This record gives sequence, structure tokens and C-alpha cells, in this order.
Amino acid sequence: MPLEATMMIIDNSEFMRNGDYQPNRFEAQSDAVNTVFQTKIDSNPENTVGIMTMAGKGPEVLVTHTKDLGHILSALHATSSKISGVIDIPTALSIAQLALKHRENKNLRQRIIVFVASPLEGQGADEKGMIKLAKKLKKNNVAVDVVAYGDGIEEGERGVLKAFVESASSGDNSHMVSIPPGPHLLSDMLISSPILAGDRGMGIDEAMGDAGVGAGPSGAAGGSGAGFEFGVDPSLDPELAMALRMSMQEEQARQAAEEGHGSAAAAGDSAPGASASTTTPVATATSVPVPPTESDEDALLAQALAMSEGKDVDMDGVGDAGDEDEEMDEEEAIRRAIEMSMKGDQEEKK
Repeated sequence: MPLEATMMIIDNSEFMRNGDYQPNRFEAQSDAVNTVFQTKIDSNPENTVGIMTMAGKGPEVLVTHTKDLGHILSALHATSSKISGVIDIPTALSIAQLALKHRENKNLRQRIIVFVASPLEGQGADEKGMIKLAKKLKKNNVAVDVVAYGDGIEEGERGVLKAFVESASSGDNSHMVSIPPGPHLLSDMLISSPILAGDRGMGIDEAMGDAGVGAGPSGAAGGSGAGFEFGVDPSLDPELAMALRMSMQEEQARQAAEEGHGSAAAAGDSAPGASASTTTPVATATSVPVPPTESDEDALLAQALAMSEGKDVDMDGVGDAGDEDEEMDEEEAIRRAIEMSMKGDQEEKK
């Protein structure tokens, strides 16, 4: 799982009062922020998440580099009563980059996630200025994801936000997702998007060999469990997913141990110079069937062929030699017993 310090920039402009996303844009955004935080922290306990606004009186950092969900929820609750103004994306991005620069763990990669539900205005609508800012972020190894919904969705194939994300992307580490209104939840659409794909599935894929995320934004998260390892979404139920992974690892270890014991026993039986006392099995009363010889098999085949043709068959063909030997042994034993009896009688008479 990726090691990342993430700064979320939320939209708190007047447009967030609209009810086209249930219950309204701001509450839908708050639910999505909660989902992002849980996913980031669950993917790696070293990850940190911060949050800031970009409207009102001006962009403001609310929480920096925390692992406590309570701090995020408190900041969202305080912001819900401060919905006003218009967004200032360029200034918010510059402040978020500065906040990430002062992260405590320098091993954490930097990422900014921007929620945009308002139309672009001022410098944010200047494509050249936004591309220049994107190249600066790319130079400083800052990945940027944009979640556009509501009035933030751009018409046409080419828009300012899309050009910004393409310019900021390095090795496909930045993404843009546009989520139109509908019966779906904003958080469900976000969790099945490429923005959280690496946190939800890529680490499990590398370790266990088979995992994944929803096929695209149209897939509801956790609906049927398809695409997840064991059918469980690790971001929604991390404890169950961890227990299943540990159980599978224990089973693999047990199977490996059994295979190791089996190969060791086979090597011991075939080792040269092994003593008879350790390698010779103890005889038991159970008789071991002796496989038929080639001549016996030929005889049986001949008998079966003859029977199929309706001919008379002598069924005593196989094993007759052994029966004759047994009869000779019995006659010899009787003869010796008679001789010994007669010899005894002669000695008594003498």
C-alpha cells in the first residue's frame, strides 16, 4: 500500500447548498471526505490526512497531518456553518503544497485531492495559469486528484481541470473523476474510482496475487463484493479482510510444512547406508497383494476372450503351479510322519 500524506481541499462556496446530491452537496462531500480518510488510513497506518477549505473569506487550513478521524469530523462540522463566497483553487493548491512540504515523515509521498462543485472563476478559469501551477506541483512530486461534481463538471472533452490534471500527472499518479447527479452516493462513486484504486486494491494484488477494485465509476462500492479479494471490501471492513488474509496465509504455511515433511521422509527412506532397523517397516498381519505377472495377465486375457466366444475355459490356468507345490508339501509331511511313527514302534519292540 502507498505511503502518502494527503491534503483534501473541500468546496465550501454558496453552491454547496444545492440539493441535487442527497441530502445536499456539502453533506455528500462530507461523506466522501470520511470515505477518503478511512481508505487512506486503512491502506497504511503510517499515512496522514489533512483538510482545508478554499472559499469563504479565503482558503484556510483546518487540520494538518492527522490520523484521528475525530479531528476531520470536527472540522467538517465547523465548516458546515461557514458556507459562503466563491472558490479560489490556485491559492488553495499553493497553501496545500506548503502544508505538505512541512509534513513530519518525509518518506510519505505528497497528494492533494480537490473537491470542486462550483464553476471556475478568476485565476481558476485561466487554463495557462492552471497548467503552469500543475507543472510546478509535478516538479515538487505532488500528485493531484480532482473530484468534479455539480457545477464543477466541465462540458466538452477538453476543460481547464482536465488539462490541469494531465499536466500535473507523473506516471499516471493523478486522476480526475466527474460524478453527475443521480440516486448514487458521492462516496460510493468515489471509492470505486481510480482515485482510491491504489489504496483499495493494488497493495493486496501484489501480496496475494488476486484482488482489485470496481470496474469503473458506475460500479457501486461493496454491492456484491465482486472484484475484491475474498469478496470483502477492505476499506469498508478492514478487520474482516485482515482476518481472511491471515487465515489464508496460515493455510499456505501449513501446506508448505506438510510438503516439507513429506519430502524429508522420502529423502530419508532413499538415503544410502540407512540401517535396516530404521528403514525396514514392521511386518503386519495385512497381506499385500502381489501384482500379476505378464504371463498371468496374458492367460487372463486369453480366458476372457474364450469366454466371450462361448468356448469352454479351464479357470485353473493361473496359479496351478503354486497349488501343485502345496499338494506336494502336504504329501511329504504325511510320509515323514508315517516313517517317524513306524520307527518309534520298532524301537519299542526292541
